[in-house]
Amino acid sequence: MKFQPIIPFEPIIADRLPAGEQWIAQIKWDGVRMISYYDGNSTELINRRGNNRTRQYPELADAGRYCRAGSAILDGEVIALSGGKPSFHEVMRRDSLKKDSAIASMVRQIPVLYMVFDIVYCNGEWLLDRPLSERQHLLEEMLLPHPHVQAVPSYSDPAALFSTARTNGLEGIVCKDVTSVYTPGGKDKRWLKCKIIGDLNAVAGGVTFRDGTVNALLLGLYDADERLHYIGHAGTGRLTVKDWRDLTALARSLAIDDMPFASLPQRVKGAFWIRPELVFKIHFLEWNTSGTLRQPSIQARVDVSPEECRLP
Repeated sequence: MKFQPIIPFEPIIADRLPAGEQWIAQIKWDGVRMISYYDGNSTELINRRGNNRTRQYPELADAGRYCRAGSAILDGEVIALSGGKPSFHEVMRRDSLKKDSAIASMVRQIPVLYMVFDIVYCNGEWLLDRPLSERQHLLEEMLLPHPHVQAVPSYSDPAALFSTARTNGLEGIVCKDVTSVYTPGGKDKRWLKCKIIGDLNAVAGGVTFRDGTVNALLLGLYDADERLHYIGHAGTGRLTVKDWRDLTALARSLAIDDMPFASLPQRVKGAFWIRPELVFKIHFLEWNTSGTLRQPSIQARVDVSPEECRLP
């Protein structure tokens, strides 16, 4: 049986925690959203954008080892840890690999965990119209012990979990209505994302250099009229020395004469303009009143279309 990939249900951003007995809370994992499709014989791992990632994560490529169902579709997040915390940069080092030799090497260097939080199909039956509480109960029954797979714990006190996440420097929490059904491609207030650290995808419209190597990115987001607005520059974060060297070569190949931003950035001295094609995941503390990010930090380059980088 060949499954047709579904678009995962998404939470919306909330600026306050929900109240009521119908809400449970889970840690927001800073990883790659991944749906596992298992037909009883073979497994496929498909990410949020519909790209197949089965080769990239061979330790997860046999769902029969971590799910006792005869067939199942599981929803979760693939994460990698650094210093005991989820690291988007580390998991992207796995996710971007193409060569089998490199994948095999990284399996040992960067182990991953599949944090499973939902089951939407089980033993030939779709569960989309079942309430979350029922799906979670079934998920607990179906998951088998596995060194790279865990069920995401749920907590009844969102405020307490949010406080714990803040204390431990985590990204935030996701609150879910236990009565909610699963709507593929949906995104609404039945699931709420409450962030401690802000994050977004932004496109680079320029760079600066130090000693011939790129040392910072000039970032932007598009408005409804397709104009690129400068939102700040970032030169810190998770990129390695090799990443910066690779970016230097890419930047030179993308050089353009005209500034791609709608208006002149605050920081323009030494700017080198590039075609807005490279997209990066950025963490930040908050938005400044000027429309720029406070303390932006580069987490990783991501495979996202620049046109998807939009002003909120």
